[in-house]
Amino acid sequence: MPMIQSLQSELHDNAETPPWTAAQVQALFEAPFNDLLFQAQSVHREHFDPNQVQLSALLSIKTGGCPEDCGYCPQSAHHAADLEAGKLMDTADIIAAAREAKAAGATRFCMGAAWRSPRDSDLSRVMEAVAAVKALGLETCATLGMLTAGQARRLKASGLDYYNHNLDTSADYYREIITTRSYQDRLDTLEQVRGSGMQLCCGGIIGMGESRVDRATLIATLANLPEPPQSVPVNMLVPVPGTPLQDAAAVEPFELVRTIAAARITMPASHVRLSAGRSGMPDELQALCFFAGANSIFYGDRLLTTGNASVDHDRELFARLGLRPERASGAGSG
Repeated sequence: MPMIQSLQSELHDNAETPPWTAAQVQALFEAPFNDLLFQAQSVHREHFDPNQVQLSALLSIKTGGCPEDCGYCPQSAHHAADLEAGKLMDTADIIAAAREAKAAGATRFCMGAAWRSPRDSDLSRVMEAVAAVKALGLETCATLGMLTAGQARRLKASGLDYYNHNLDTSADYYREIITTRSYQDRLDTLEQVRGSGMQLCCGGIIGMGESRVDRATLIATLANLPEPPQSVPVNMLVPVPGTPLQDAAAVEPFELVRTIAAARITMPASHVRLSAGRSGMPDELQALCFFAGANSIFYGDRLLTTGNASVDHDRELFARLGLRPERASGAGSG
């Protein structure tokens, strides 16, 4: 493990942690697998109970018809995916789904809407839902597209704990996936969220044809934000028919584990979420991801538009691995 220890020493000798370079993160990816996992597990144990996993539920509160052209997303109006666009859900239906998620064991409830950015009238309805979900004792999260500073402040005032806005991939590869908004647009929204005082949920997707350098650069970008995201979702692409990435080649499974480990080492105090793609992962791969530092999952039979591992299966897997759901620890916890 000399290479990883040397990197850790280099980065943490000073009182202030210097930035991670993409080359340093790439060196983590290229370390011997056992050394990488040992270091990731060691870092994980310094900051978290290694046998606890945070459970988040995810609900699409407004599906389809999005004007963005994200190549992975069936909700884009630019693509021919078999998905019918819908209107914003009624608040009562959102609350009912949140109650169900809490009863199943989730501690955080995430609401996603397929917008480029929310209109103020729609934002008011989302704020109403946020306040009601918060009153159930759940942490709240939303992903609604780009935000202005004023919109971020309004969401914070309504009780929203987390805002999700993923960078998706590296800045260099970004234009291969999305052309309707820039990388800087995404960074600007992250700044608005931080400025409002909300917690940040921000990660990316692997398996979109990007290189290992792109994956390392994404991790370095996240780690070098003014404050690393409190939650870092690592998604495995789920190819959807009708989208430009429907035929994307699958990433080698160990590369997912390496990505999780690199995120854990570079962002030691963040929750690292094993997100999309779990329904197609064998239990052994998920177990390796948990060992590499993943300590959060999306919990429930469905994500925004794609399937997810079933609640019963997750409970069985947790029992086999000796994992426990993390207890709710109050709004704004990591």
